[in-house]
Amino acid sequence: MKSKKILFINQEITPYVSDSELSHIGRELPQSILEKGYEIRTFMPKWGNINERRGQLHEVIRLSRMMIIFDDTDHPLIIKVASIPSTRIQVYFIDNDDYFTKRLMANDENGEEYEDNGERSIFFARGVLETIKKLHWTPDIIHCQGWIGNIVPYYVKTAYKDEPSFANTKIITSLFGNGLKKDIEKTFGQCLEFKDAHSDILKNYNDKFDFTEFEKLAIDYSDGVIEAGPGVNQQLVEYTKSKGIPFMSQAAATELDVDAYDNFYDSILE
Repeated sequence: MKSKKILFINQEITPYVSDSELSHIGRELPQSILEKGYEIRTFMPKWGNINERRGQLHEVIRLSRMMIIFDDTDHPLIIKVASIPSTRIQVYFIDNDDYFTKRLMANDENGEEYEDNGERSIFFARGVLETIKKLHWTPDIIHCQGWIGNIVPYYVKTAYKDEPSFANTKIITSLFGNGLKKDIEKTFGQCLEFKDAHSDILKNYNDKFDFTEFEKLAIDYSDGVIEAGPGVNQQLVEYTKSKGIPFMSQAAATELDVDAYDNFYDSILE
C-alpha cells in the first residue's frame, strides 16, 4: 500500500529553538507520524537565533538561489537542511538575510514584534511551496503549525492550484494559544499578490487585520482545523465550526495523541 505523504510546515522545532509548545509538537508529531509509516517532509524558517554550527545546517545549492519576487522587489531564497539527532527526520530551513538570518522569531531583541511579520510569512510560504515543486514531491496533506504558515492554505488553493505537486493536496491548520499581538502591516496586501492570489481577498475580513483575522484567513482555505492545545481563542474555534470545516480538539490532551492525528488525517483524505 502506498504511503501517505505529509508536509509539515512548522514555525518552531526543538532542538533548533528553545523548548515551547510549538517547538515540542513540531518535533514530536512528525517523528511519530513517520513511525506510523507515513512519508514526510518538514520545513521551518531559519530564524536568526538558530546556531547553524551546532545544528549542523548546510545549504542545499541545487534548491537555493531562486528569487521570490513581490512588491517589485527580488528576495533571494536560500534552502538549508539538517537532520535531527537520533531521528530519521530531515528539516529544510527557509532562509533569507533580510527576513530570517539577521532577525529573531516574531520579536526583536527588545521584545518588540517586527512590523513586517505578515510579509515574512508570505516569503516563507512561497519559499516552501517553490521548494516542494523543485523536489518533485506531491504531499497528500500539508499541515501548518504556527502563524508563519498562515498564508500557505490561501496560496495552495489559488496561486498554486494548477501545480501538479498540489492538485489534490488537503490543508490542515493547527491553532495554538499564542500568536502575534500587533496588526498585520498595511503593505501585506500588495505583497500577497501572486498569480491567482489577490489582495481583494482581504475585503472579506475586518479592516483592522489583526492576528484573529490572519488566523481566519488560514482557516477559510483549510480542509481541516486542529485546536492543538489549551488557550486557543474560542472565537476561532466557533468560527471554524460555523464554516462546517472538519475540526479536532486536543485542548484537553496531556500528551501528544498520535492516533487522534492519524485518524484525523485519514478522515480528511476520505
